[in-house]
Amino acid sequence: MYHGAMNKKFYYVYILANKSNSVLYIGSTSDIKTRLYLHKSKAIKGFTAKYNVTKLVYIEMFSDPYSMVVRERQLKGWTRKKKERLICVTNPLWKEVEI
Repeated sequence: MYHGAMNKKFYYVYILANKSNSVLYIGSTSDIKTRLYLHKSKAIKGFTAKYNVTKLVYIEMFSDPYSMVVRERQLKGWTRKKKERLICVTNPLWKEVEI
């Protein structure tokens, strides 16, 4: 679970994939449950809705927004192969991560 003390705010960088894992999307948020709901319901029009990218395959949690943004930009600059290796460290079968 990616929850902490009730009075502590957390920030998340996440990677979504489509059903066949052929498309990846990297995003960030301070409300991971709501953001995932928006992706899954296709309420966020654009890339994830167009390519049906709704499966959470990787997530990192941060205690401050600056670290979150730095990490998101870092991951977005990586090659596909490097992103795949990162996912495989914690999720080798690319199953949906439970939050």
